[in-house]
Amino acid sequence: MNNNPGIRHAPGFTLIELLVVMAIIAILVSIATPRYFNSVEKSKEVVLKQDLSTLRDAIDKYYGDTGKYPDTLDDLVTKKYLRKLPVDPITDRADTWVVVPPEDTDKGGVFDLHSGAPGNGRDGTPYSGW
Repeated sequence: MNNNPGIRHAPGFTLIELLVVMAIIAILVSIATPRYFNSVEKSKEVVLKQDLSTLRDAIDKYYGDTGKYPDTLDDLVTKKYLRKLPVDPITDRADTWVVVPPEDTDKGGVFDLHSGAPGNGRDGTPYSGW
């Protein structure tokens, strides 16, 4: 209670209180931001590995059914082995897949595939070797 009836204090926060709260928020953001970006990179790599596994499985099924490999990746979509060609999560494009042809070119055009993304994964291996 204020003993001086002539002085009134307006309700609200002082500048010091606001600065302390802002400093606490800044510390929390600086801790959370690197973890967020690390988890985004990790999730892209997990999706890339899953997409490669799915595509390779579809290529194997195509070979098992027809006795030859698909001529292009689009053959997997047109013949309903895939609903659509997945997007490489690192490049955010579906046209960067690197196709590995079979040794015998009479057996088709797509034996295996790799990511066309430049750079290395978090484990140090290049994306093109996955």
